Amino acid sequence: MNRRAFLQAGLFAPIGLGLADALFLQSQAKASPARSGAAKACILLYMTGGPAQHETFDPKPNAPDGIRGEYRPIATSVPGIQICELLPRLAQRAHQYSILRSTFHGSDTHGVGVHYNLTGLLHAPRRQGEPQTDRRDPPCMGSVVRQLRGDRNGLPAAVQLPRPVGDQNNAMWGGQHAGFLGPRYDPLFLFDETWRPGDPMPGFTAPAGVDPQRQTGRSNLLQSMQDQRPSDSTIERDYERFQQLAFDVLRSGQAWRAFSLDDEPRQMLDRYGDNRFGRSCLVARRLIEAGVAFVTVPWVYRQSEQNFDTHSQNFRKMKDFLLPPVDQAFSALLDDLSARGMLDETVIAWTGEFGRTPRINGSAGRDHWGRVYSTVLAGGGIRGGRVIGRSDPQGGVPADTPVHTSNFVATIYHALGFTGDTRVTDPIGRPHYVVQGTPVRELF
Repeated sequence: MNRRAFLQAGLFAPIGLGLADALFLQSQAKASPARSGAAKACILLYMTGGPAQHETFDPKPNAPDGIRGEYRPIATSVPGIQICELLPRLAQRAHQYSILRSTFHGSDTHGVGVHYNLTGLLHAPRRQGEPQTDRRDPPCMGSVVRQLRGDRNGLPAAVQLPRPVGDQNNAMWGGQHAGFLGPRYDPLFLFDETWRPGDPMPGFTAPAGVDPQRQTGRSNLLQSMQDQRPSDSTIERDYERFQQLAFDVLRSGQAWRAFSLDDEPRQMLDRYGDNRFGRSCLVARRLIEAGVAFVTVPWVYRQSEQNFDTHSQNFRKMKDFLLPPVDQAFSALLDDLSARGMLDETVIAWTGEFGRTPRINGSAGRDHWGRVYSTVLAGGGIRGGRVIGRSDPQGGVPADTPVHTSNFVATIYHALGFTGDTRVTDPIGRPHYVVQGTPVRELF
């Protein structure tokens, strides 16, 4: 099956199933219990490939040649905290976020790292190869939140855009859907490679040349045909009900306008950056504002040489096309949420699957390194201006306060009000405890 066929088949994306199917799946989510956390929502910025800690939030200017890299650290808005010079906007906002410089999980494998960072848990055993999506796996954070909170305002509680976390070898690594909770709690995936975030979504707008009057006529014609045949099956009746909801969306689409940037001022788009990552971050803010509880925004390029998997030319890539859009969009998101009074109730998390090796290889790159890496948290009751943990002088292992990835994820859950006692339920009614780590309480 080629990539386009995979997307159109909609194996994991409700859009691929058709709008009626998407609405049918979204309806299955249950209402949430009361939560005690300060945060109502989370935006997870996922840096596919694993960004180098040395060239982001843990520079090592005193390390020897072959380790410290080409870029110098710069001062931030918090005295004593320095980050890489390639992140000047984020340096000015260090008082708004906290850095965990001792995050680790120990694996140098992409699929393992993806699963850990999106779920906080290890994937189900595999016979061979890197773990891709599997219904035996624990659910991602977005799916947990979707089951516990339920969908609101005509929108799914969890959304991922503009693409899956994967590369040219693995279209979709494990940990990105609802796993053993079942497909009804999958996030809504938006990863048509031809779609530019903020533009009309494929499948959610009428075809070209079909105005509202003609769309209404088509809907009425279909309804008259369905009225002439019996529909005794519950499944058929439910499907027809959601098909009608689909036509309602096509006619009005009010709830789904959160995905559109048509009414955003050009100045706002320029602040985020008019590129797929910047636009995705702006759409994420709009979705949270409209009632979505969890939005995952992975880095946008699909090939390993176009993401943070910088085995070669690490320094050129980080400077020329990886970090500038991240610095711009992340800082704009902090400013935007703060100005709207939403930062205190919205967690922003920044991570990748692991870090990069301290030693620079012969191709001017850094290789996979799960023994220590940097993650970032902001908003949702998390105090800014802090550094938790420290790596050794080479940036190779935690030197104090090691934070396992399960604890990083548990901290996000804690901010959202979910604890080790929080349970989700699989399709046959079995309860599962999905918060396995310990929150980093110094952040609150």
